[in-house]
Amino acid sequence: MNRTDDRSRAGTDDRTDAGTATAGGAASNDRIDVPAAAAALPLAWNSRVLGRVGPTAVKVLRMDGLPVAEERHGHTEVLLVLDGRLELVVDGADVPLGPGGMYVVPAGVPHAVAAGSRGTLVIVEAAD
Repeated sequence: MNRTDDRSRAGTDDRTDAGTATAGGAASNDRIDVPAAAAALPLAWNSRVLGRVGPTAVKVLRMDGLPVAEERHGHTEVLLVLDGRLELVVDGADVPLGPGGMYVVPAGVPHAVAAGSRGTLVIVEAAD
């Protein structure tokens, strides 16, 4: 899901890059409370980069029940539901995911989020 992430918000720098402290004080080698990081986000569907492994970013976001329009990416994307429910639609097929559910969206495959998705979502994808 390519929602607005922290790099597009003017005037903020919440990114957690390898070896770099952030506004929240966490560095990549520190323990991160993922649900707390999601709860601290100012807006739903606005992701925060928690860390990086090579060119891959690990992000977290809050889902608020609103849908997200269909999109596709040039890279594979992993979606992991920490809590709540993700009403994922992949290439026109419903793929509901509950807590602990994970889905790997292959590169180029259209996917969207249907209304009713709520909770905390972790996204693992190639960094932009």
